[in-house]
Amino acid sequence: MNEFPKGRSLWEDGLYRLKKDKFAIFCFYIVVFYALIAVLAKIGLIASSWNQTIGEAYLPPSVTTFKFLLGTDIFGRSVFYKVIQGTRVAMSVGLISALISIPIGVCLGAVAGYFGGWVDEIVVWFYTTVSSIPNIMLLIAITFVLGKGLAAIYIALGVTSWIGLARVIRGEFIKHKSREYVLAAESLGASHFSKIFKHILPNVFHFVIINLSIQFMSAIKAEVILSFLGLGVQGQPSWGVMIDDAKLELARGVWWQLAGATAAMFFVVLALNIFGDSLRDALDPKIK
Repeated sequence: MNEFPKGRSLWEDGLYRLKKDKFAIFCFYIVVFYALIAVLAKIGLIASSWNQTIGEAYLPPSVTTFKFLLGTDIFGRSVFYKVIQGTRVAMSVGLISALISIPIGVCLGAVAGYFGGWVDEIVVWFYTTVSSIPNIMLLIAITFVLGKGLAAIYIALGVTSWIGLARVIRGEFIKHKSREYVLAAESLGASHFSKIFKHILPNVFHFVIINLSIQFMSAIKAEVILSFLGLGVQGQPSWGVMIDDAKLELARGVWWQLAGATAAMFFVVLALNIFGDSLRDALDPKIK
């Protein structure tokens, strides 16, 4: 006698559906590859000699060795090594800014949606006020106050990127707080903290995972813009700094620094975008 298949939880069902999307899995592997490159560059196993002169200025790309794969810059340094170091900067910005913004968005959205009333009004007023300021202007203002550098980018992106997640979490908490499993926990004497973090949040946490992929992608693009404007990374290679340097090199016909930085950014942003969309579709219980 055939047994009925066991039911799957939301996470198991989402993972099952995500595995069936081969293109999404391929994009996930691209992101993992970028992360691996960033880790290896961070610990100095690859591209540690990016600031050393390896040849004459503006040597064109060559396939003789990896150092010359994207030619050299004005100081005779390897552009390929600079792209790898830029990957380290971009991935660290995406990760750390997301780790800063997600707890802020989750806590404020959860508190506002769960308690309602004047607490909800204050939180809604706060994120509405912050969101009314153009994001790029807010980022520039914060980086000016904190000073140029990578740490300033981490903080600026982290404290300005939580608004969208807070809105989503607030709406989900409003829907879930009156459902049967929450009322059952309340009847058993569960505290507010327990109901928020042990009962409701695990049931809406898939929105946090989806937001992580979106935030990661947005932070990488924002870092490139800030570095291009001269407000970001100082004293180390970044895709934004490379693009800024390349605007004067194009007149000389030196295109490889611009091509290397934009290509590296294009593939990881595209992969994160596609994977984020697939993750949203896989974890949304309304989509079957």
